Amino acid sequence: MSPSTSSSLWHSVKAVAWSFLGIRRRSEFEADMGRISPFHLILVGLAGGLLFVLGLIALVNWVVLK
Repeated sequence: MSPSTSSSLWHSVKAVAWSFLGIRRRSEFEADMGRISPFHLILVGLAGGLLFVLGLIALVNWVVLK
């Protein structure tokens, strides 16, 4: 993995994390669109959504079984 790809992937992770929280400045969003690969963005978004759902399932199971 080249440094550019690693950097783009890291920026994608940060952009998706901030987007999940719903707090993002327009200027930061526009700056990210220039350096983030759409492929990375989709992959990180799907992985983040999956982790979120699995976390909710684990939390519900923990509360119900407690």
